[in-house]
Amino acid sequence: MKTSTDRILTTHVGSLPRSDEALRLIRAKATGADFNAAEYEAGMGKIVAQSVRRQADVGLDIVNDGEQTKTNFVAYICSRLGGFEFIDPTTHPGRPPTRDALAFPAVYQDVARLTAYRRKERPLRLDRTWMRCTGPIKYIGHADLKADIAWLKAAIKDVPVEEAFMTAISPSNVELDHRNEYYRSGEEYLTALADAMHEEYKAIVDAGLILQIDDPRMATHYDRTPGATVEECRKFIAVRVEAVNHALRGIPEDRVRFHTCYSVNIAPRVHDFELRHFVDLMLKVKAQAYSIEAANPRHEHEWQVFEDVKLADGKILIPGVVSHCVSLVEHPELVAQRIVRFANVVGRENVIAGVDCGFGTSAVLDEVHPDVAWAKLAALCEGAKLADKTLWRR
Repeated sequence: MKTSTDRILTTHVGSLPRSDEALRLIRAKATGADFNAAEYEAGMGKIVAQSVRRQADVGLDIVNDGEQTKTNFVAYICSRLGGFEFIDPTTHPGRPPTRDALAFPAVYQDVARLTAYRRKERPLRLDRTWMRCTGPIKYIGHADLKADIAWLKAAIKDVPVEEAFMTAISPSNVELDHRNEYYRSGEEYLTALADAMHEEYKAIVDAGLILQIDDPRMATHYDRTPGATVEECRKFIAVRVEAVNHALRGIPEDRVRFHTCYSVNIAPRVHDFELRHFVDLMLKVKAQAYSIEAANPRHEHEWQVFEDVKLADGKILIPGVVSHCVSLVEHPELVAQRIVRFANVVGRENVIAGVDCGFGTSAVLDEVHPDVAWAKLAALCEGAKLADKTLWRR
């Protein structure tokens, strides 16, 4: 994995806004309605190429496919794992309220109404799917994964970028919405998920791409489990770190980056789990780079955590220096200040400038307007150039 040896490299978290044509193709494949395999293959190849080109044009160094083929950063896995059956969403109780939702019920009611309205505007099933495990888990997504890899590798061939990465979900986030009705214990179930995800992880790395593990559950479990103590949440996270590392067995650490965040939660967020409570556990994940939220007002101060927590030699931090949860476009000078803070505490060569979270984690809802998302990425790249002048005294 490349490091910021002579300038601050830039990247993002993974998901980017999808065009209407991408949504049409996703919807056709997900639902089977009017699906034409040849049209899908040609269309998605072109869409991924356009996404990569735009990332390069805006100035990003480390790019991906924008998750253009995925219905959702988690739900995409539904078609790639055998041993599951869909649960009728009308019979599923859904997730229990979070600490934040309990503290601000009126706010979350408004958010739910707005989300429901926007879903009507852009209808697409399978953006979140409830499933139950009814048999042995097996990875069956080889064809879809092979196509995703091929489209991305073709797209970067003639584009001036430093590296390319591909995202994949962590075992614990599959565990969250996929109920176990087959394995004798939760531990056995989690291990089976890790074994299956190992196939996806290894294929991405074997293809010459950087693997990014997406694991928002690490940071969100505390908020999702009202009543649980910090120590109880740490124990929960520790078990899931072991599962991620089991899934990463045999994969070189320098081909892996790990991302955790607080999900698409544009709300008060006063009960976000503080980084200081789990940073040591995060750093036990066998990855070279760690991507965290660091730009939104709830977490911008947490750069100070790394005054006491030291990165091991060769490790990289990818702090978010623009946020996905506010529509204001950050000033490049503010972006530069954020980068410099981290560089001063962990070393400039150990920082890659990133984003708090994805801009289009679901094909149904963009986190911010697409025009705002691209403006934020431009501010990120411009801010990195300003930071270079300070860090390399240019």
